[in-house]
Amino acid sequence: MIKTSPTRLEEELWQAGILLVAGIDEAGRGAWAGPVMAGAVILPAQPILFPALAGVRDSKQMTAPQRAAAALRIKQIALAWAVGEASAAEIDALGILPATRLAMTRALAALQPTPQYLLMDYIPWKDLDQPHRIMPKGESLSLSIAAASVLAKTERDSALRALGEQYPGYGLEQHKGYGTARHLNQIRQRGFCPQHRLSFTLKGLAQSPEP
Repeated sequence: MIKTSPTRLEEELWQAGILLVAGIDEAGRGAWAGPVMAGAVILPAQPILFPALAGVRDSKQMTAPQRAAAALRIKQIALAWAVGEASAAEIDALGILPATRLAMTRALAALQPTPQYLLMDYIPWKDLDQPHRIMPKGESLSLSIAAASVLAKTERDSALRALGEQYPGYGLEQHKGYGTARHLNQIRQRGFCPQHRLSFTLKGLAQSPEP
């Protein structure tokens, strides 16, 4: 049986009268190219609906077809969902952590209704003024966070496939901007494209041996 992330954290909040609980997670934070994206999902306080989300868990533990099917179910069942992003240029200008927080802020701003409480996978955010809980391995502890991770991942993969067509030859549609041997070789042959995060890629090139 495929494991599904639990809803214990959500149910504790619902029982306390906090019904608008948003799970938040990011995708693409460690990539060399493309945006970082954040998903935000408010699930309805109706556990009877959640068998339809069976198998939704940390998106990294799911196959691409599983994520695609799950994303459709999440969008159908969620009370609200949104995806925000920060571009490669913003990542270079701000740094990856501030840019990730920016993507999350944009996802939250697009949610209607506004959440009362946030459940988040771990990311340092000292000045976050909304009621929240930040935890390591949040996708394994909260179905809302897991659902957000699935939406962030599927939306980012779709964006990288489009960027692969716009900037052919780098394999962006295959490795999704992460630091693979092929990606490194293509950069050495072609140079950078406008979607490369130079603050990431230059460090990666400096640390990688020549093939």
